[in-house]
Amino acid sequence: MSAQTITRRLTQADLAKLYASGEKVSMFTCYDASFARLLDGAGVETLLIGDSLGNVIQGHDTTLPVTVADIAYHTAAVKRGSDHAFILADMPFGSYQESPEQAFRNAVTLMAAGAQMVKLEGGAEMAATVEFLTQRGIPVCGHLGLTPQSVHALGGYKVQGKGEAAAQRLRDDALLLQQAGATMLVLEAIPAALAAEVTASLNIITIGIGAGKDCSGQVLVLHDAFDIPPGKKAKFVRNFMDGASSLHDAAIRAVAAIKDGSYPAPEHTYAG
Repeated sequence: MSAQTITRRLTQADLAKLYASGEKVSMFTCYDASFARLLDGAGVETLLIGDSLGNVIQGHDTTLPVTVADIAYHTAAVKRGSDHAFILADMPFGSYQESPEQAFRNAVTLMAAGAQMVKLEGGAEMAATVEFLTQRGIPVCGHLGLTPQSVHALGGYKVQGKGEAAAQRLRDDALLLQQAGATMLVLEAIPAALAAEVTASLNIITIGIGAGKDCSGQVLVLHDAFDIPPGKKAKFVRNFMDGASSLHDAAIRAVAAIKDGSYPAPEHTYAG
C-alpha cells in the first residue's frame, strides 16, 4: 500500500494500513497554507500543527504561551493549503489538563478548524482524558518522553527515559495510552533502544523525534529541517537543505530518507 496512490485526503485508517504494510510514516510540522501545499506535493503523509509555532512563528522561548485560538487559526490555514495529508493538531498548554470536559471542548474547536486528530502530552495522568475524548469521537495522539509543555518541570530540554525506573514508567505510560484509545504516539528525545522496545510492544503508530530509526515514522520540525534560521540545532536534527536545489527538493529528500530508514542516522540518536 502506498499513500501516494490515494488522491483524496488521507484518513486515520490509511495511516494504519501504511503502518501495517511496513512503510514508515512521514510527518512535518506545518503552520501555513503555502508550506502545507509544498509539503503535500512532496508526499508528506501527516502535517502537524504543532505548538512549536510558539517558538518558530511567534518568537517565544517556550511553547507555553500558545493558545487554542492560535492552533485553530493555523490548522485552518494548513487544511486550506493541502489536499492529501492527514491533519494533526496540538492541544496547547492549559487546554486539556484541567478536566476531560475541558479537553473535549477545546478539541472540538480544533476539529472544527480542520484537524482529524489532536495530540496531547502526558502519560498515566492523561489516560482518563484520552479515553473520554476517544469515546466521543475525537481521535488522539499521545506524546511521551521530552514533553515541551513540561519543560520547567523537567528542568529543561533533556533526554528522557534514561535509567530503568524512567524507562519502565515510559513503557507503562505507552501501554496505558494505547489502552485508553490513543491511535498514535509521539516519542521525543528518548534512547533509541527504548523507543524500539516501546514500538514493538504496541499495535499503534509511533512517531519518533530524537528517538531512533525503529519508530513507525518520524516527525520533522519544518524550520529545523530547512535550517530556518541557520544555527545550532538539537542533535536529532538533519539539515535537508544541504545539497538540495529547492525547498521542494529538500522536502522530497526528507520523505525519502524517512522511508528508506537513512534518517535518523546514528549521529541523530541518543543512547541509553
